Amino acid sequence: MAAPVEHDKRQKKILEKALAVFMEEGYEDATYQKIADKCGITRTILYLYFKNKKEIFTYSIKHFLLTIEDHINAIRANNSLSCQEKLTKVIFEIFKLLEQNNKLVSVLLEYILYIAKKDINPATRVRRRVLKLQHIISTIIIDGVKSGELKKVNIKKTRDYLYCFIESAIYQLAILKNNNIDELKETVIFAVEKLKA
Repeated sequence: MAAPVEHDKRQKKILEKALAVFMEEGYEDATYQKIADKCGITRTILYLYFKNKKEIFTYSIKHFLLTIEDHINAIRANNSLSCQEKLTKVIFEIFKLLEQNNKLVSVLLEYILYIAKKDINPATRVRRRVLKLQHIISTIIIDGVKSGELKKVNIKKTRDYLYCFIESAIYQLAILKNNNIDELKETVIFAVEKLKA
């Protein structure tokens, strides 16, 4: 009698291996068959978990973003840190995860260009995916303003300003292939320092 396969566990393994295929092949060249082969399963079994390549990629990106959210939520919840320290650590943690997953970031940018060619507005999709990250940054700013630690600022503009550093890191790492973003880190420290009340 065959042992039952844990659906969630297998799905997670498929996502991890599919991500490797996307990073090796790029979005356009990764095929459903290549993903099935990498997972050591048939296409038919793969269809039981995901209806197409796009769905696999979307779930892979969600999984990656959830990892980032878990890391930065832990920083946000750390009451031993000041709001300035939290903002800096959150941005630096995102930088670290981007550096560790540089190839994935490149594939993600490739995918955004791919859907833009298909006349699909990528801004809406990107905005939906980063909303939670931006919310965490906003929450830290709000807490800092309420406690008097940070200046009274426009929360949305300040969040967008700080989020631009993350976009800059993505650009430097994935487009320019600049693996040293120390100057950007110094700029983040400078910018967060300017928020101090």
